Amino acid sequence: MPTVLITGVAGFIGSNLTEVLLAREKSPCRVIGIDNLAYGVREQVPPEVEFHRLDIRSEEIYPHFEGVDYVFHLAAKNCISDCQADPVGTADINVTGTVNVFAAASRAGVKKVVYAESSAMYEASDVLPTCEADVKAESFYAVSKLASMYFASSFSRFCDLHLTALRYFNVYGPRQDYRRTVPPVISAFIIRILQGEPPVIYGTGQKRRDFIHVDDINDFHILCMDDKRTDGNIYNLGSGENYSVLDINEMVLNILGSNLSPVFKPDLQGEAQETLADISEAKKIGWNPKTDISDGLEGMVDYIRQEMAKGRIQLTQSATLR
Repeated sequence: MPTVLITGVAGFIGSNLTEVLLAREKSPCRVIGIDNLAYGVREQVPPEVEFHRLDIRSEEIYPHFEGVDYVFHLAAKNCISDCQADPVGTADINVTGTVNVFAAASRAGVKKVVYAESSAMYEASDVLPTCEADVKAESFYAVSKLASMYFASSFSRFCDLHLTALRYFNVYGPRQDYRRTVPPVISAFIIRILQGEPPVIYGTGQKRRDFIHVDDINDFHILCMDDKRTDGNIYNLGSGENYSVLDINEMVLNILGSNLSPVFKPDLQGEAQETLADISEAKKIGWNPKTDISDGLEGMVDYIRQEMAKGRIQLTQSATLR
């Protein structure tokens, strides 16, 4: 039984990945989870997980890496507006914390670390679809991820640590973090409309994003464990298609049978006008996103309805792309 350690285990992607690992028929995993619960939700961690409430910047994480086969490093400060307001904290968590995770994995002899970079690293690129080589980071968040990339390269070179970097585009699905200072557009739209409130759009709604379902992301996570061809490589994880904010708004309204008109507010700074992933490198090793956007949105609506019925979701904030 392979042992997998996940940082950010109580978060959106981490908690979904945990369930996949525990449910594997051929090779179920023992899962160790680390999260300081600054952003994650403890109730999202399955009871089978060996959970440790720890900060990735702490040396207390080191003993928990002993005997671990694979690490998925997902913990981060990742709300763009929060990162812009706190560059020191962003660097501390995303750079120092990531280096600490790499060091712990190296010391423990972990087979492989799969870690999250971000499509934000392309935010100043005007090349679409964008390939892995076209890095043009501007925001504090994106620059923190760029620094982590350079540290990963050094750990690979000098410490013989096997790493795979994943650049997620706009991931959505169950447990998408609507609690963020600026919540993601899909969950925020659905929650507001279900509450009878008009969705809020910043700018004209013409900005376009490449949305990818968390189930497709987790398919690639498993591939990283099973396929050594991923060692030392960087992969874009998107759908290879993009939609405008207005498109998403219309699709959600149609699913919910609502005729609420959106409220338009002044545009937010620091957001790319359009993102679109070149996923050819991921496809070369057999991965293809399977979840159609309409099916994914219907699944999100069903999930959020259930959570609201249980009193677990309440939102009055505005929606934006992040």
